[in-house]
Amino acid sequence: MSAAVGLDVGTSGVKALAVSETGEVLARAEVGYGLSTPRPGWAEQDPDDWREATEQALEALGVRKIAGIGLSGQMHGLVALDATGEVIRPAILWNDQRTAAECREIEERVGFERLVELTGNRALTGFTAPKLLWLRNHEPESYARIDSVLLPKDYVRRWLCGEHAIDVADASGTLLFDVARRRWSDEVLDALEIPREWLPRVLESHEVSGRTSDGVPVAAGAGDQAAGALGVGAIAPGPASVVLGTSGVVFSALDAYRADPKARVHVFCHAVPGRWHAMGVMLSAAGSLQWFHDRLAPDADYAALFAEAERWEPGAEGLTFLPYLAGERTPHADPDARGAFAGLTLRHDRGALTRAVLEGVAFGLRDCLDVVREVGAAPEVGRASGGGARSELWLRIVASALELPMERLAVEEDAAYGAALLGGIAGGLWRDAEEAVSACVRPRGRVDPEPRWVGAYREQGERFRALYPALHDIP
Repeated sequence: MSAAVGLDVGTSGVKALAVSETGEVLARAEVGYGLSTPRPGWAEQDPDDWREATEQALEALGVRKIAGIGLSGQMHGLVALDATGEVIRPAILWNDQRTAAECREIEERVGFERLVELTGNRALTGFTAPKLLWLRNHEPESYARIDSVLLPKDYVRRWLCGEHAIDVADASGTLLFDVARRRWSDEVLDALEIPREWLPRVLESHEVSGRTSDGVPVAAGAGDQAAGALGVGAIAPGPASVVLGTSGVVFSALDAYRADPKARVHVFCHAVPGRWHAMGVMLSAAGSLQWFHDRLAPDADYAALFAEAERWEPGAEGLTFLPYLAGERTPHADPDARGAFAGLTLRHDRGALTRAVLEGVAFGLRDCLDVVREVGAAPEVGRASGGGARSELWLRIVASALELPMERLAVEEDAAYGAALLGGIAGGLWRDAEEAVSACVRPRGRVDPEPRWVGAYREQGERFRALYPALHDIP
């Protein structure tokens, strides 16, 4: 049996997945690696760690007959190569925060409105373009050696098949891409004085970017969120991808390019030709619960915390949690936003605090959903993924706060699974994304909004939305 293989080059490791023509997972493998933080706010990795981990993961997968390989991975990272193809310095990652000054420089050079119109986004520290300007400003010797630049998964592609290529979805996250026209933006490149010849050729996600030495086709692939959305079947208007991972995401497909003038959500090319997506991102979703557990309830297991939270009615008698523990992105592009508990009384216990955390994350996702809707998305159901989606209580809370039914999927490895589907399309197992999703993606249960909770969450949601502006100007 031929298998489609997906590789997800993440921040903590490479995941490899082998998938059959009917969507069953035949084999899994994962190989981890470290993260370097040489200074506060910096995040770097050695690209060769990705290559070595990929090699080990493919060997551990043990698949003899591969129809095609698809790639996914962390977005926005900068890999700079010299004329011999050698890595110039450690890769600067998506979660690196050193480029605030360069973000201001970009918005001044291009103009905020024009930048959003062209790229669908404002300049954020995570994106690739500010990293290039940082190199030019702070490491001119390294910048002078650049011959080409790649994103993380595309460095792995170079090892797999020797090609310098990127897909439209991942390219959208560089801030150098004309997202509406699905090509590099000469206007942005000229404004930032970045050579066009440094950039890889751009392909649609399903297209063959090259072949391995054994002749296996390698699909262009997609960034992790677009691949994950494909993995849960969110490829057209209707279902939305709702991610309850460390960060939280509401991702909905668009049938035309429509940027948010205020840049509160990301608008990127989708992994499906002729489609785009709007994506709201909150930075501390399941990460908020992990923080609460690790700092305030380290001796309790998560099951006990959920049981205690379930004893409280929706709204926990007015207790509200603001989940801005690491700043926020949607709808407030504010790295200095801070978290808070508000409305505490003598009656509140650990269960109430837990319930407030779960609900605060749900309200943050609702903020994302509302802005995604403003740019024209109209999701009818949420497809849930991430560790938080395993909790029945949390899904009931999210469904009721979003007023949107939530579905789980039979396969939980969404980004690697989506990458495998792209690999299978490149290898001829399926004609296109629609056929791949139809053959492979299967919901396994639905959680509907609780009618009694919806009204309570509308009221509590107003308290939640009032907190950020109330606290914002406090020194």
